[in-house]
Amino acid sequence: QVQLVESGGGLVQPGGSLRLSCAASGSIFSINTMAWYRQAPGKQRELVARIISGGSTNYADSVKGRFTISRDNVQNTVYLQMNSLKPEDTAVYYCNADVQISRREANFRYWGQGTQVTVSS
Repeated sequence: QVQLVESGGGLVQPGGSLRLSCAASGSIFSINTMAWYRQAPGKQRELVARIISGGSTNYADSVKGRFTISRDNVQNTVYLQMNSLKPEDTAVYYCNADVQISRREANFRYWGQGTQVTVSS
């Protein structure tokens, strides 16, 4: 089994910063793509940013230039540095990882439990 544990959410004022972390643990042979999604009340879950094992990234237009995704392949951890936060960034943030648990197995997508980010004065 594989577990993803997120941390780093909280309450921040507009213009502030937060750094989210998501650590994967368990039976891991390799991790391909890692990503952050978010879901605001009454809205669908949306992709925020993703990073593949080689380091290539892509971002939602709404966060480009403000958010940075990175990963530590030794620690199996993905980070999301969020700067210049806006009230519309308020959401539950979820990480996921496409994990291969052995050489013979295909990738399977695991999700974290989510962490609340609230941007408000």
